[in-house]
Amino acid sequence: MTDLSNHFTLDIQQITHGPDRNHFFGYIGHAQTIPWSHDGRYIVAMRTHFQDHMPGPGEIADIVLLDTANDYAVEKVDETTGWNPQQGTMLYWDPDPETCRFFFNDRDSKTGKIFTVLYDVSKRTRSREYRCEDTPFANSGVAQSGGWFCGLNYARMARLRRVTGYVGAWDWTEGVDHPEDDGIFKVDIESGRVEVLISFAQIAEAIAPTMDEPVTALFINHTLCNRSDDRIYFYARGGWDGNPGVKVNQPFTVSPDGSNLALQTIFVGGHPEWEAGDTNRLIGGKDGKLVLYDTDLQQIVGQIGTPDIIKGPGGDTALSPDGNWTVTGYGIDSHYNEWVVYRRTDGTWARTPRYDQRPYVKGDLRSDPGPLWNRHNTQVLFPSLVEDGSRQLHLIQIV
Repeated sequence: MTDLSNHFTLDIQQITHGPDRNHFFGYIGHAQTIPWSHDGRYIVAMRTHFQDHMPGPGEIADIVLLDTANDYAVEKVDETTGWNPQQGTMLYWDPDPETCRFFFNDRDSKTGKIFTVLYDVSKRTRSREYRCEDTPFANSGVAQSGGWFCGLNYARMARLRRVTGYVGAWDWTEGVDHPEDDGIFKVDIESGRVEVLISFAQIAEAIAPTMDEPVTALFINHTLCNRSDDRIYFYARGGWDGNPGVKVNQPFTVSPDGSNLALQTIFVGGHPEWEAGDTNRLIGGKDGKLVLYDTDLQQIVGQIGTPDIIKGPGGDTALSPDGNWTVTGYGIDSHYNEWVVYRRTDGTWARTPRYDQRPYVKGDLRSDPGPLWNRHNTQVLFPSLVEDGSRQLHLIQIV
């Protein structure tokens, strides 16, 4: 089943099935984005009846639970119209281990305004909705230890980089390049208190000295909280997808109180991961290698594996909860995805077979590798196209 060095192998199982329904999680397993509930009983995921176009207003995705104690039986528990194929609906279990709750995004069917839902599995109901009527945004990254989450304006993202946004959502910033009332939001989970952590106006001011031309209209992708929850990494971008202006792809770090905004000078791939036990280092791709990047020194300070083992580290890498394993998914030979699991303690590794992603290889509807760990460092969930053309979830078991 696997190409490997020694010591462990990978057993792979398809756990959801079509052909009339697609199942996927939708986001990458960085920043401890884990689909399993704290007790391991349920895997939260999404189910859709189409994958051939970007969802517009009113096009529903089901929120489902897969029962690991019952052959991954699928139970619909809710639904959403705030989603896209690449990032899903930003599912994330509440880090509080005493709860059985998860977050997802949604939009109001009447106003088109987006918001975030906290769903209580034990009661099978929404326990809370986080709405901001004047500046509607939704979850973009939960603090790994809990207590708060970041939020972004997915309507603005849909205008400026369609693949990452919610098409047709209500956007109060249309026509404003660098708004002061939009950027990264921060929400206290308990109180619901909202603040603008850092605004587009502040970000544009930081970028301006690096450019010879005016800073174009910006959007933000990937607000990643580190494991100590004292630093957020994100990308400020602009001029993408044919939008006017010079293209911007600028990484930053910022403290969760909005201080210490730091423009990062080295790009380590579009989907980096925070290192465990070290608050200032990222895992990412550089010059064909999976590297460690120090955001304080702004230098490459280490490497994980070799390019012969981890062939495409510019893709999606997730670090296991204990920090001892990486799994990297990447595209190869134009239309295949494969995944390599690497044990950092001794350098052993194993690789999955190739999975054909045609026709969803590029663009807004592409099937990203998106690997996700379980809480015990023993299983990895990933999505892939299957023979009947549907998108389904697969499970890697490390044995």
